[in-house]
Amino acid sequence: MTTTHLFSPLTIRSITLRNRIAVSPMCQYSSTDGFSSDWHLVHLGSRAVGGAGAVLTEAAAVLPEGRISPDDLGIWDDRHVEGLARILRFIESQGAVPGMQLAHAGRKASNYAPTKGTGAITVQAGGWQTVAPSAMPFAENDPVPRALDVQGVQRVLRAFVEASRRLLEAGGKIAEIHAAHGYLLHQFLSPLSNHRTDNYGGSFANRTRLLREVVQAVRKVWPENLPLFVRISATDWVEGGWDIEQSVELSRQLKPLGVDVMDCSSGALVPHANIPVGPGFQVPFAERIRREAGLQTAAVGLITEPSQADQIIRDGQADLVLLGREFLRKPYWPLHAAKFLKQELVAPAQYRRAF
Repeated sequence: MTTTHLFSPLTIRSITLRNRIAVSPMCQYSSTDGFSSDWHLVHLGSRAVGGAGAVLTEAAAVLPEGRISPDDLGIWDDRHVEGLARILRFIESQGAVPGMQLAHAGRKASNYAPTKGTGAITVQAGGWQTVAPSAMPFAENDPVPRALDVQGVQRVLRAFVEASRRLLEAGGKIAEIHAAHGYLLHQFLSPLSNHRTDNYGGSFANRTRLLREVVQAVRKVWPENLPLFVRISATDWVEGGWDIEQSVELSRQLKPLGVDVMDCSSGALVPHANIPVGPGFQVPFAERIRREAGLQTAAVGLITEPSQADQIIRDGQADLVLLGREFLRKPYWPLHAAKFLKQELVAPAQYRRAF
């Protein structure tokens, strides 16, 4: 039998990735009113040229109030489709599978982009009213979010569905639902941020209800032949919060609803968690969910070296590795990794003389 390695193709439903390397969603804070720009074309397109198997855009807000900052990418308006389609077409033309992370920031919305300030933007300063499962701010000095009523929850649900429709129209082949990093769907999952007493709070079944409903509703418009990912924070790193045991059970429940890959990150729900950051520190979450829930997983977090990434795949810890900051440093990381690992990966004709 051939050992699965980093440069083995991966087929998910009708889509085949040329290798197990994907570009992780990374906010660029380079949009106006949610529109993509030439920056996104060059940033995302260069990683496709560089040999990635899949390229995911940054978190795209499904509603304007779901943006982390005013400079976030968006997909809440039909007018966003045309610019995105140009980018996704180019990614696909370079042999990579194009995808997008669909997101709502919840109580962590209305913040300054990192280059423009720190912390929350108040309504008086040009920000907007944030929403959350419960009226609890992320940080002590943040504005208090408005707790969503049932109608508000349903509006969010419809927004994820409409965003999926737009992504499909733009030519996306992978949809990823963002339920991690302290954003809205994660806020519903964790008992630290969800103090509701209705059908969306309290028990595990209630706290996971909105995510399950989003997955089911998105699957009705997202074609059966295309992959659906969900990114989760597998643990809050805080006692009494969301944890890996709940993540495994959630994964078991999402699999029959049509989720193909659990993208396993962690943390960011509360500002002062004690996180043991180090190379590959989140990989065990992907490994455990893959083993216990029987679901394909993606590993993320300080994966930088070709041998490290290859070992994750060879050891069966995950089916994909998603690189973030390493792709910012080295847009053509897969081409160099293939050479280092003595695996065949043909560079674009325009660059072949260098490889």
